[in-house]
Amino acid sequence: MKLLKSSAKLLVLLTGTFIALTVVAGTHKSFSIEPFDTAHFYMKHSYDVLKYKLDLDIYHCYQTPPSKEFTAKEVITFKVDSALNSIGLNAVNFSLAVDSVGMAAVSFSHLSDTLKIQLTRTFQPGEIVEIEIYFKHKNVTDNAFYAAGGFVFTDTPPEGSRKWFPCWDRPSDKALLDLTAKVPATVKLGSNGKLADSLLIADTLWYHWTSRDPVSTYLITISSKINFLLDIVYWHLPDNPNDSIPARFYYKYPEIPTPMELLIIPMTSFFSEKFGVYPFEKIGFATLNSYFPWGGMENQTLINLRSNGWQEGLISHEFSHQWFGDLITCGTWADVWLNESFATYCESVWIEHTNGYSAYKSHLEGQANYYLGANPGLPIYNPAYAMQTPDPNTLYNTAIVYDKGACVLHQLRYVLGDSLFFQLLYSYATDTNFMFKNAVTEEFIQKVNQVSGQDLTWFFQEWIYHPDHPEYYNAYEFQDLGNGNWNVKFLMKQTQDQTVFFRMPVQIQVQFTDQTDTLIQVINDVNDQLFEFTFSKEPKSLAFDPYRNILLKQATIVEGIQQKNKVAGYHLYQNVPNPFMNSTIINYQVPKPSAVKISVFDSAGNLIDIPADRKHEAGIFSLQFNRKDLPPGVYFYKMESGDFNATRRMVLVR
Repeated sequence: MKLLKSSAKLLVLLTGTFIALTVVAGTHKSFSIEPFDTAHFYMKHSYDVLKYKLDLDIYHCYQTPPSKEFTAKEVITFKVDSALNSIGLNAVNFSLAVDSVGMAAVSFSHLSDTLKIQLTRTFQPGEIVEIEIYFKHKNVTDNAFYAAGGFVFTDTPPEGSRKWFPCWDRPSDKALLDLTAKVPATVKLGSNGKLADSLLIADTLWYHWTSRDPVSTYLITISSKINFLLDIVYWHLPDNPNDSIPARFYYKYPEIPTPMELLIIPMTSFFSEKFGVYPFEKIGFATLNSYFPWGGMENQTLINLRSNGWQEGLISHEFSHQWFGDLITCGTWADVWLNESFATYCESVWIEHTNGYSAYKSHLEGQANYYLGANPGLPIYNPAYAMQTPDPNTLYNTAIVYDKGACVLHQLRYVLGDSLFFQLLYSYATDTNFMFKNAVTEEFIQKVNQVSGQDLTWFFQEWIYHPDHPEYYNAYEFQDLGNGNWNVKFLMKQTQDQTVFFRMPVQIQVQFTDQTDTLIQVINDVNDQLFEFTFSKEPKSLAFDPYRNILLKQATIVEGIQQKNKVAGYHLYQNVPNPFMNSTIINYQVPKPSAVKISVFDSAGNLIDIPADRKHEAGIFSLQFNRKDLPPGVYFYKMESGDFNATRRMVLVR
């Protein structure tokens, strides 16, 4: 979906004579965030939907004035996961009225947006059950089912499908779709999968669409209009040129989609090379009217676009979703970055393919700048979203989920190197454990570790699980050692106080008076970290991260180590994340060797825990507070060190 907006290491990469390196390590900040260990439990429920069969009569929705009322019959096929004699479905009362049920369903109640259906008997695990539901959609505006100006369409992220048909409306339960729609003969209607058949009788047309592949409910759509224009082009499979996939373009006069019809062929070939062969039986696009709330929406095999939305950047974003979001769908809404950050990054990958690396980097720098200016202080991954879906403006926050997330993927590319990074994306998108299924963040991290042969959990802990970014205040100085030798000192310090220390490989470029330069890469894994280099020629200047590979940062550099600010005063920082589930990080600082005690209390003032009671050297420190046995609620943590004491509030959720 697109909105309308440890030990240091040295590598000398370029020219220059390198003689010696000394590293003086400062205060080490360690942290660990547990993955959301209930994600898979949440994804499971008492039944697994195998197929939705919808028979819609939307004939009168195209009339003038338009009506949003329609009648429908639905058959849901599901497999029983645990013994049950009733099931619950999401069905919004404001939008839907259920008339009757049948087949294995004998009675129902429809209260508080939940349709509870009593079954004919108790079914056992493994049994396949079919129920039938007769319902109607009311003539209401619910921002899910739209009928206006000759258009009828649906748009349902994240959980709006429950407004136009009863379903288990979570991204983790993918199911096949069989959809028949009764419309006037002048209407063209698209949906997921392929057009199985259509039947015209007098002034009435029945469209029958079937999906070969399972689809999440929020990716199910119908897109239709009176006198819709339709063009079809074909992409031929690279390993079998005689086989092809149709690309259907629905549009209205006077739009001209021809440039995108030509572009979709090379774009499909490029993304297929990068991420595996296009996985579905159809490619589809439909432009809608002004009631459509987004720039685009990546419905599986039928992407909806804003009116006249035939722009290359928008198309590349939504089309790459067919791999990242549709083929592999986020397991919970806490994992939505696996959809949106990836598609946003793919915009830049396509730009790199068509216009070169400089254009790619410029596009990402624009996204980084937007994030730095609009950062609301949210983490990319919030475990609470897996249990309670937030409002769309929070869930789909542009600065965080789109722009910051895309920049994080670039930074992962920087850490891994180009070859390994794109090998990772290909391996992830072609992994049969994920294809046509779901993935959660923890599983993606495991995939990264597997492909890279490294433990990169630290990277995701700081960039995905924690908010904000590093704020560097660095210093350097040059010293003439005599006999043509020079010493270069570089001191790296991070000064952010609302999040953790960010470990990263960092590039330092030293320029010399003879007009040569040397690019050095080190691992910045502790704060106040001093690097020393000796060269056999005179340095002239020093640049920190000269190619801006760490996009997500603020940085100042000064000449003269003596100008560096040291840790000033005692301080207790706000825990992150907050609210938290199971685990959170408490950061604190001391300006001199001090005894420090950290205590945790409940809201009644009762002592719960003392996670820290020890002596520290001067510096900034982190501790992990992890108490799975505590009930949800408000807690307080207190820091005591000599005459200093401070207390902060934290919230535990389940």
